[in-house]
Amino acid sequence: MKYTTIDQNLFIENRKKLIAKLPKNSMAILFASDEMPRSGDQSFVFRQNPDLFWLTGIDQEKTILILYPDCPNPLYREALFLRKTNEVIAVWEGHKYTMEEARATSGINKIFWNDSFEMVLPALMTYCESVYLNFNENDRFESFVPYKDIRFANELRYQYPGHPIHRLGPIMSSLRSIKSQIEVDLTQNACNITRDAFLRVLKFVKPGVQEYEIEAEIIHEFIRQRATGHAYTPIIGSGKNSCVLHYIENNKTCLDGDILLMDFGAEYANYNADLTRTIPVNGRFSPRQKDVYNAVLRVMKTAITMLIPGNTLMEYNKEVGKIMESELIGLGLLDKNDVAKQDPENPLYKKYFMHGTSHHLGLDVHDLGPRYQPMQVGNLFTCEPGIYIPQEGIGIRIENDILITENGQLDLMADIPLEVEEIEDLMNAH
Repeated sequence: MKYTTIDQNLFIENRKKLIAKLPKNSMAILFASDEMPRSGDQSFVFRQNPDLFWLTGIDQEKTILILYPDCPNPLYREALFLRKTNEVIAVWEGHKYTMEEARATSGINKIFWNDSFEMVLPALMTYCESVYLNFNENDRFESFVPYKDIRFANELRYQYPGHPIHRLGPIMSSLRSIKSQIEVDLTQNACNITRDAFLRVLKFVKPGVQEYEIEAEIIHEFIRQRATGHAYTPIIGSGKNSCVLHYIENNKTCLDGDILLMDFGAEYANYNADLTRTIPVNGRFSPRQKDVYNAVLRVMKTAITMLIPGNTLMEYNKEVGKIMESELIGLGLLDKNDVAKQDPENPLYKKYFMHGTSHHLGLDVHDLGPRYQPMQVGNLFTCEPGIYIPQEGIGIRIENDILITENGQLDLMADIPLEVEEIEDLMNAH
């Protein structure tokens, strides 16, 4: 891993939070992510199961965690199973965790090699009354591939039909959506690296550069500062490409007079930043671009103040939509009389602002979090309104990452240039 050591207290406290939610005499079992094939003899870069990482800090394939606080054998009340290395693995793949390193990282004392898991499991199943398994329950997730947790659940149901299997997902969602101070600090570091990449880009962009060259500048800064890489595939869209919400080809020339929308973020220690900035390729916004930009900025600033305990994403998005409606009327994109007669279930503003304003952020870019429950202190959200006018080749989105605190909102990207004048001054500084 490129990132520096994380305080093991994060993982110790996280396990305590989960254990407190488990019913009496139940056992939770979590597995590392599968290693996914990329081509004939290659795999995609491994990324740990976020729930397993949240509980252990172990960033390695073929890892298994058992939490069975009422186990009659104290060896397995909190047990971690690791891939056992050998000389061949060391030569071809490099270093793997030793038991001592895993203890230091996770704070778990009972460490075993994972080839002993199958021998231990039958005895544990004899004594436990129910099992909690860690399915992927992100409500945006869709896959037809049976990943490790599903394969294990099917095996368990066949071998132990008398044991009820429960979902760990709802518990993990509620726990992970409340960020601890260590998590906030790690995310802040990801945001700081993202800030530096943006500042670097402001000095680099000019008419004639390629979108992929900008992407290269960003990843250079990320890796230079110990980030794993991109938190998600970056969007570098100039001109009409700025109106494509998930434009990732990044292969066009940035032209004089174009607007440039950049949606990118660093991943540091598996925690993610999520930034969007829109800038003028030639260093100066046109009057129309400036008007649209400032309209989006006003919506964003107001929306941030609405990220408060007790609000819900559903009500929040409705209220942000009303604010956006007013701005679109001011820009001449909507007619107030048409708005007055619109179908409330299909508001007209969605023609120009068709996505939600905020989502949870954390170990996943679209992080776990109860979508329909009230916001709470400790929730970390993006705030990213936008206006997209394809017929004018103007797509503007602005996004910062906002933590809800007891004293209001903490903007983790408050030091990243946002105002039109700031951006223009930095782009034209010599």
